[in-house]
Amino acid sequence: LDGSSLTRAQLVAAARDGAKVALDAKQLERVQRAADFLADKVNCGEPTYGVTTGFGSNADKLLGAHRVRDELPGSRTEVPEGTLLEELQHNLITTHAVCVGKPFAADVVRAMLVIRINTLMRGHSGIRVQTLEALTAMLNAGVVPVVPEKGSVGASGDLAPLSHLAIVLLGGGEAFWHGERLPGAEALKRAGLAPVRLSFKEGLALNNGTAQMLATGALALHDLERLLDAADLAAAMTLDAFAGRSGALRPEVHALRPHPGQTAVAAHVRELLQGSTLVDIPYHLHQPQDAYCLRCMPQVHGAVRDAWAQACRVFDIELNAVTDNPLIFPDAEGAQFIEEQVISAGHFHGMPLALAMSYVKAAIPVLASISERRLNKLVDPATNDGLPAFLTGNEDGTDSGFMIVQYTAAALVNDLATRAHPASVYSVPTSANAEDHVSMGANEARHVLEMMEDLGHVIALELYTAAQALDYRQEMLNAARRLAQRGGWQALAAKVANAPREGQPHHEQFVAEVHQLAEALAGTSDFHAGTDVRRAHATLRQHIDFLHRDRALDGDVRTICELLRQGVFHPAPAA
Repeated sequence: LDGSSLTRAQLVAAARDGAKVALDAKQLERVQRAADFLADKVNCGEPTYGVTTGFGSNADKLLGAHRVRDELPGSRTEVPEGTLLEELQHNLITTHAVCVGKPFAADVVRAMLVIRINTLMRGHSGIRVQTLEALTAMLNAGVVPVVPEKGSVGASGDLAPLSHLAIVLLGGGEAFWHGERLPGAEALKRAGLAPVRLSFKEGLALNNGTAQMLATGALALHDLERLLDAADLAAAMTLDAFAGRSGALRPEVHALRPHPGQTAVAAHVRELLQGSTLVDIPYHLHQPQDAYCLRCMPQVHGAVRDAWAQACRVFDIELNAVTDNPLIFPDAEGAQFIEEQVISAGHFHGMPLALAMSYVKAAIPVLASISERRLNKLVDPATNDGLPAFLTGNEDGTDSGFMIVQYTAAALVNDLATRAHPASVYSVPTSANAEDHVSMGANEARHVLEMMEDLGHVIALELYTAAQALDYRQEMLNAARRLAQRGGWQALAAKVANAPREGQPHHEQFVAEVHQLAEALAGTSDFHAGTDVRRAHATLRQHIDFLHRDRALDGDVRTICELLRQGVFHPAPAA
């Protein structure tokens, strides 16, 4: 880590794959220079926010040389260790660790640690090298602080959750060590680490920043990238199952409206369908166009992909940004006053992340909704173009097939839609109105990360249903092909219910159309899906059998959701 080159992929590797981190030696020199500068200014008696003053609405309180409270009647007899300046930093962490709710998963906490370390490596925060090295050692040793999920308003940064992160470094709070929840001091001891005592501004450097919203949002964007590709795969399988049209995917079409996500999705789905002998067959030429959930898929999937890309742009900048306050510029040329080198600013305000997450949050139910619409079209006999109702034979009227799979998808879409309301539009002032506008970005990013699971479930259910429909469609068309090759157009005509008889209106037209269809079918070697779609279908069928008759489907649903979560289908990513 050097403070300038951390990527989302590296963050995920450290958060989820256990990759260790190291600190760039040259950049550590800048870190120490800022700490030395700050110590020199304190020794000279320069008043500095958050170092020799209180925080927030206490910023006008200058710390004295001794503890006034010790002179008050009834004062405590015990004396805290260290100076008032050290006590200020210690108290900042211990009093701010007040989050509630279940603990964040280990990957989120590890991502928070990586982000905080990387931010401090820029050398504008005043933290000492030994404190930064201790934080890094805690991460690499596998100590995972217990950080309850709720308590940040997203300005001044994620104060409360980052205090839970830092308090373990001081020997307080709680942490997980090899999955066991322990007091923070005991977790450090088992890892062979010792607590640290904070110096000037180090408490503020540790808890004032956007690391929680950045960690949860970055992990969500990583997950969403995989789900965007999976949604394209599910849509391609559904399009093959309908023997639909590819005209709406053609590059010359999208050149006329070249939104980046839209053109990328169209190209991706064309690639997934490569080798298909189902799309664009004459079988469907009597219908001039497909339903919106198929025909407008590049526009809808693409718009969601654009929301993701915009959020990635914002988060990639933030990964290597300094987000605490005040900012220290020890090398500022020509500076005459400390205010020119220790500058109070607002980089802790999470609104850039919050609004990016609001955009993504609104896009998630859109992607889920169009996926559910395709699933519904597959099971509805009024819209599935000749497939059996609910994708089951049901000759005796006893089978439900995939009927309730659509219910589950519909319930998930509704749940996602109700959770898509933006948190970023509701600011609740804090710190006696000293911090009078906040971002709520931590809530926003946490919501988005939580929504990834249900979005994945909807896409998984479409894949599950599309595989069943694809089996039926291929068998139906190949059976018709064999019939046309053996018996000619008369054999096909005999299978058409309610066909006009000789002498009735439209009989000649009917015969001509059956002739045309028989020739097209007989001249085809085989009907099959695109190469990538077939590969995904084969992978699915290794784990889930075709549904010949009703059976318990709960195991199938768990399996398809887990397969998608693990990324076993590995669709070729969109460009």
